[in-house]
Amino acid sequence: MTQNALTAELLAPELAGDARELLAQLGSPEALPALPLAASVLKLDAVRDAGTLRRFLAGYRDQILVPVELPAILAAHGHATRNELRELLALDRELGLDARLKEFRAASAAVGRRQLAKLRPLRDQRFVQRYLHAVENAEAHGWHTLIFGVFLAQYSLPLRQGLVLYGQRTLGGFLESASATLRLPVTTSDALFDEAIAPMTAEANGLLARSAPTLAVAK
Repeated sequence: MTQNALTAELLAPELAGDARELLAQLGSPEALPALPLAASVLKLDAVRDAGTLRRFLAGYRDQILVPVELPAILAAHGHATRNELRELLALDRELGLDARLKEFRAASAAVGRRQLAKLRPLRDQRFVQRYLHAVENAEAHGWHTLIFGVFLAQYSLPLRQGLVLYGQRTLGGFLESASATLRLPVTTSDALFDEAIAPMTAEANGLLARSAPTLAVAK
């Protein structure tokens, strides 16, 4: 399924405007760490051509996206489903101690706070309001991955598709940013995107399979 098709599938007509906007903005330039900074943190060559961009996308996917971000989304989804605010706040603090995310902290918080603010209208959702309160009072960082997991839970969106969408939009956002600078042909960009996202469905399925007992309890 293509990125646009998957986005359309999750952007159900019944979603409120703010919810649709939040989901659609995944992978936008402002939602991503600066590409040069990300490459430096990951100890990858600076992106200067299609080859270095290919290695960057694979490196980010394998070092950050799959081992850190997707599990964080899944865990946040579970905590939100079970109304486990204390556990979500503990996870929020735990991510703050992860050296792999140190340089991404400010960008993630800025995006996360904007995303969380869009859930403010959910006055009847005490879990969301309490997490928002904790972030606003500096009791939580507000990582954008955690907020996306909470978002999926609050709107009862398909978890597997949500994980794949996050991966596609994140890698696609980096690709779009780099392609504009490198002036890559559309065919090259499309090929790089297809290659980068090829493992995402299998990675999401594997993550969900490993978490099956926890998910069963959540139901």
